[in-house]
Amino acid sequence: MRRLHDLETPVVLVDLGVLDRNIARMAESARSRSVRLRPHAKTHKVLEIGRRQVEAGAAGLSVAKTSEAEVFAEAGFDDLFVAYPVVGADKARRLLALAERLRRLAVGVDSVEGAATLAGVFREANRVLDVMLKVDVGLHRVGVLPERARETAGRLADLPGLRLRGIFTHAGQGYHEERPEGVTAVARHEGSTMAAVADELRRAGIAVEEVSVGSTPTARAAMAQPGVTECRPGNYVYHDGSQVALGTCAREDCALTVLATVVSVPAPDRAVVDAGSKTLSSDPLRPRPGGYGQIDGRRSRIQRLSEEHGVRHVPGRRTCPHPAQPCLRGVEPPRPPVRSPGRSRGGGVAGGRARTCLLEARSSSQTARIASWYYSQPIHGPGKCLGMTGYQELPPSAAGPLCLKGRGVCVT
Repeated sequence: MRRLHDLETPVVLVDLGVLDRNIARMAESARSRSVRLRPHAKTHKVLEIGRRQVEAGAAGLSVAKTSEAEVFAEAGFDDLFVAYPVVGADKARRLLALAERLRRLAVGVDSVEGAATLAGVFREANRVLDVMLKVDVGLHRVGVLPERARETAGRLADLPGLRLRGIFTHAGQGYHEERPEGVTAVARHEGSTMAAVADELRRAGIAVEEVSVGSTPTARAAMAQPGVTECRPGNYVYHDGSQVALGTCAREDCALTVLATVVSVPAPDRAVVDAGSKTLSSDPLRPRPGGYGQIDGRRSRIQRLSEEHGVRHVPGRRTCPHPAQPCLRGVEPPRPPVRSPGRSRGGGVAGGRARTCLLEARSSSQTARIASWYYSQPIHGPGKCLGMTGYQELPPSAAGPLCLKGRGVCVT
């Protein structure tokens, strides 16, 4: 039986029990509000997790890139939305090939000029591509302002080769709210603004089939707004320390950790782990920046990242006794690049050098299934990728000083 402490670090660990619970809860939230759920797969980029979401009731998946859509299509997913303003004839030709294989495909647009680069390719092939108009409800990143949506939508509807399916948005500004009440206010504004835009377009004679909102913090309240038909949260499958701080979830709802090892203690107040920005996300904790990961059960955080190093400051202490597998929470989930299932063992991981195995953790108090993503090499030993193998939790008596070289830490 393999032990957690024996795993080579850094490695991503996902508690499948928590993951499945998160998937089920969001699916039920959508069902109870009569809203279609289209989770954003860019959070996990894992085929098996996408299947779990669809099996739980998701209408389809959202992705961020044409390449991601190609991988999920190859794996059998047949209803995909590229929730990003796609521009260029080269991508249009790839989308045309995708449309031949999918039951339903749509892409995001936020300008007539960008959409025209797609329309020409589909018009020449006597095909029609569904597009969704991105509306800016306050994040001020991409999208048309609500007051300009009618003009843009009208011009899009006149482009041969395209069909305007509806409108979509992302209220990412909710991540900057410091209280749950602020997040709820952003969500209500998100949903009500989108419903109002849809009503304006319909009054102008422009058909609007879909009104899509999306963001894990704002999902539940935005879905509750009359007129919203679809929601695209992504982070909810794992959750993280930022979601905990925003009041979106509890700490026990965080499904993902990164197992790392303390490799250096170069000063009395500093310890370094082998998980840097290539393993963790470079996004700081939100709503207020405060490091990149927090040790479970303690206030300690990763304060600095370089590519292969995570630096933790320990004011006034050289060692800090703690169970042998503490967790650092608060970073965004690692997002390996999507890869064809034909090039990843078992078709389980859609990503880079990563490999996926399902492990089973046994302890005296509970049994938890764990998915493990390796960033350098596959797990060797009993079982195979997406097969079952096991490890045994270290007992509490195996605890040791966290800041001692060679000890493992879990980062999420």
